[in-house]
Amino acid sequence: MTKISKLINTKSHNKKDTFNVQAFLDSAGVARKVVEFQRNVIIFTQGASSEHVMYIQKGGVKLSVLNPVGKEAVVAMLGPEDFFGEGCLSGQKFRMETATTIIPTTVLTIERDEMASVLHKEHAFSDRFIKYMLSRNRRFEEDLIDQLFNSSEKRLARALLLLAHYGDKRQPQTVLPKISQGTLAEMIGTTRARVNFFMNKFKKLGFIDNTGGQLHINSSLLSVVLHE
Repeated sequence: MTKISKLINTKSHNKKDTFNVQAFLDSAGVARKVVEFQRNVIIFTQGASSEHVMYIQKGGVKLSVLNPVGKEAVVAMLGPEDFFGEGCLSGQKFRMETATTIIPTTVLTIERDEMASVLHKEHAFSDRFIKYMLSRNRRFEEDLIDQLFNSSEKRLARALLLLAHYGDKRQPQTVLPKISQGTLAEMIGTTRARVNFFMNKFKKLGFIDNTGGQLHINSSLLSVVLHE
């Protein structure tokens, strides 16, 4: 097994593939760098040169786009074990979105050519990456359907549940990092006033609790999404 093969560490007790970052750092000749960012720091901006794939070791990143008149929309909220900036692998020369940290974040940056080489040579890693990207694409399709057909209340409930990892393979994170109502409004395509109204409603119903500066998500919030 090569050193780069150790990027994939299969844990027999839960059969979950994880990206072994330390093995990657120990791999000889790998063009990579670890960068630490504080909260609300821009990692790259929309229109910047696209040359690296990035992997989140810890923390959280918001991907957003800005239209010509200055209106911002949040297109993804990412956390540990997520990749972003992968557009460079398909020949994308410029970033399509802006990446901003939402909490202190550590990111592994991998040069485009090195990432492409690893994907060609290491089948286990390639399979892991393809599965991740297919999952991301499915999520984006679901987000589009959500925007087209669901009310802002349901969209907000779904966004909060997704941020807490309900419904994916990761362990649900019932306590979320502090996130502004403005950011939530940008995520679901509504106003901050509407978000504030529904957040207060969810709190009164016991679905969430934001005391102490943290946002606690109760699984009962699922009832809002499932209600017809």
